[in-house]
Amino acid sequence: MCGIAGLAHSIPHRRRETLSEILAPLSHRGPDDAGEWWSDDGRVGLGHRRLAIIDLSPAGHQPMHDASGRLAIVLNGEIYNYRELRRELLGKGHVFRTASDTEVILVAYLEWGDACLERLDGMFAFALYDTAQQRLLIARDRVGEKPLYYRSVPGGLAFASELKALMADRTFDRSLNVEALDYYLTYGYVPGTLSILDGVTKLPAAHSLVWRTTTGELSIRRYWTLPQTAPDPRGDAYELSERLETLLEASVRRQLVADVPVGVMLSGGVDSSLVVAMAARASSTPVKTFNVSFPGHARFDEAPFAREIARHFGTDHIELRADEAPTDLLPLLARQFDEPLADSALVPTAMISALIRNHATVALTGDGGDELFGGYPHYQWMMKAERIRGRVPLWVRRGVSGAARLLPPGTRGRNHLIGFDQDTRGGIAHLNVYFDRAARERLIVPSMSDGTGRCTPEEYRAGHCTPGASVLRQATEADFQTTLADGYLVKVDRASMLHGLELRAPWLDHHIVEFAFGEVPDRLRTTRDELKVLPKMLARRLLPPGFDIRRKQGFTMPLAAWFAGAWGRQAEAILKEAPASLFNPREISRLLRAQRMGFDNTQRLFALTMFELWRREYRIAA
Repeated sequence: MCGIAGLAHSIPHRRRETLSEILAPLSHRGPDDAGEWWSDDGRVGLGHRRLAIIDLSPAGHQPMHDASGRLAIVLNGEIYNYRELRRELLGKGHVFRTASDTEVILVAYLEWGDACLERLDGMFAFALYDTAQQRLLIARDRVGEKPLYYRSVPGGLAFASELKALMADRTFDRSLNVEALDYYLTYGYVPGTLSILDGVTKLPAAHSLVWRTTTGELSIRRYWTLPQTAPDPRGDAYELSERLETLLEASVRRQLVADVPVGVMLSGGVDSSLVVAMAARASSTPVKTFNVSFPGHARFDEAPFAREIARHFGTDHIELRADEAPTDLLPLLARQFDEPLADSALVPTAMISALIRNHATVALTGDGGDELFGGYPHYQWMMKAERIRGRVPLWVRRGVSGAARLLPPGTRGRNHLIGFDQDTRGGIAHLNVYFDRAARERLIVPSMSDGTGRCTPEEYRAGHCTPGASVLRQATEADFQTTLADGYLVKVDRASMLHGLELRAPWLDHHIVEFAFGEVPDRLRTTRDELKVLPKMLARRLLPPGFDIRRKQGFTMPLAAWFAGAWGRQAEAILKEAPASLFNPREISRLLRAQRMGFDNTQRLFALTMFELWRREYRIAA
């Protein structure tokens, strides 16, 4: 895990120190080494901050070049199958000078061109410049674990791992993107190609970008998609369970490869517990496991379950006791998450990342299992709503949705009902929103509306559902391609990189992703009676007898309890000073007043607080 940045121009760059300036804010991503390179003609510059994981020697320094000097590359991430690719390329007559996975990409590009992307297993964002063809290739991994931002500049483009790097360019205009703000207030993250600032774009997951220095032509292509064929509904449960075991074990074994200490972030749920089981199977020494405990908050505290797993597999278990976090942590996180993020789990993720970094440089997580195999309760609600939708007249459903919209935000069940008058995709799009459309219209002052008639956030999310597929398929693929990619994985990347820690997600190996969406029928993902059926079948065989696998907690924290104290007072003080030119003060006051009356607006207030802290940290005009 590292940080990368670069500049590409159709004429020689006049101010090369700009590369150093945009690379400097990425130092936390790569504390071990730094490097810069410019092409001989001065048109392309690449910068790198290194967190050494594979090949710790100076030979792993980046930017890295092939033997001929034709290619230069900077890589953020890891290629898990680099050893297999290396053997294949050696068999084709290629020669290697290092033991790094970065060099494998260089040689793979020489052998297969851009088609090398389809052969890479891993999490990555890289930029490779081909001096002979005068083309810059930038690519992200299939799922979107590693980030990449870019923006057009006069005569070319600039790119970096984080938005704060691009903001370090003195020519950058920090203007708020109103469309992105609308999306953020809806779902708590900025999705897709959007950035919270005007003029900046995110390269989507599973896409590559090519920029030609001679013509200034930019092209983007998608190199991977989710399986499009429906699984065989008659699939045998036992055979599929064994197949999942084989795939997960292989993924964990690949992701344990490192030249530094590796551990496992153990929440105590099914997904991370199965990762521990596979890691223990693959390791000759006790696995290091890490967990967060929330004393006095039994509803959120999964530490007892993590301890049970640790005892069973004989791990070296370390636990962080998380009493109420200091309020000065939030401004620090707002700066680190250089786009606002409303997922409150970013707090415990950052806290445990700091703990892990004292004992390991890499840790495996359980991320992705819920989206792949239907682990969230809202999937059961959507399946139930789909059955009801076909039996209840539209006029009745419209009445129910209309009545739900009149309820105050924070009313239990409100979000489940406001999309009841929609079709399947519309219902999915209205789940788990922070502020629905009417609430956003009340909150954002009229002058902030851009009036372009663009698609709404709800329409965007609905567009990630395959028409005609089962409701479970549509809901899981929407979560996988939006909430996971643009929310949860951003949280994991930024919170861990704050402390120079690399987190890896074995469940997101593309072989497991393709298996889940292409081979596992709905009845082995989620039913009306049980969530995540297939992983739980595996858990019953591999985890301790009697272990509670029916829980669904997630990596959350007692936010409401913390908001009842110092956190709440801090949030109220911050929000009362939010600029009236951006947010309606009366609506802010109404949310605060409803919270004091017992309505649960905690997540909404947290979302607004993190946005306002971010805006202040980066001095964004309202």
